[in-house]
Amino acid sequence: MADLEIRNLHVRTEEREILRGVDLSVSKGEIHALMGPNGSGKSTLANTILGHPAYEVTEGEIRFRGQDLTEADPEDRAQAGLFLAFQYPVAIPGVSVANFLRMAVNTQRDEPIGVREFGSELRRATELLRVDRDFTSRHLNDGFSGGEKKRCEILQMAMLGPEVAVLDETDSGLDIDALRTVAEGVNTLHAQTGMGALIITHYQRILHHVTPDFVHIMLDGLIVREGGPELVDQLEREGYDWLRDELEVVTGAPEEDDV
Repeated sequence: MADLEIRNLHVRTEEREILRGVDLSVSKGEIHALMGPNGSGKSTLANTILGHPAYEVTEGEIRFRGQDLTEADPEDRAQAGLFLAFQYPVAIPGVSVANFLRMAVNTQRDEPIGVREFGSELRRATELLRVDRDFTSRHLNDGFSGGEKKRCEILQMAMLGPEVAVLDETDSGLDIDALRTVAEGVNTLHAQTGMGALIITHYQRILHHVTPDFVHIMLDGLIVREGGPELVDQLEREGYDWLRDELEVVTGAPEEDDV
């Protein structure tokens, strides 16, 4: 049994169905890539996994380590060992990165973490990811560049130690140096802690730095093809049109417009 299991997931927002029967399994120690063009439903899946209230599950289930989380609150999912790196992290002026991380760590504990223990854990994480300790004194995402915001999220992952992390287009808008920083962080946490990851992207470039074990392609709210890293190379060469054409041949009808 996989750690994260998504079965026949149907999701709508307002009056629109976006996911139309998604099946996906991710376990600790595995790197998965979910690819697809804009509007295919990738970010909807990420937000639904973490319990965003704007997305209504109308059918199917989300289970994590045997526990049904389909209707669970976001904090319960996080405490169970899931983590979502957002495409657009929010800024919180007046709250330092370190204080935010301490509050986040405390949500996983029965008793608040002591100052000395927290300092030790923060030092371990910053050294592991090669992050300047002064970075943690800055206000959370306030005035941060895109790369600094993503580095901050990788630091959160290191501190929280999730079993499985969902990275929702975390490579969006990054220059090559910031992209390498994010990729190195994911690779380091995967190697050091066995963290599983679901990397959601419509670019191939992050997957040149993080090699997935499994690749899933989503079109129009469905996962329509699965395979290994060779699928990344094929998409880079041919885009998504070949797959759309192939699906039309199989179904005998054109696909619906993207959502």
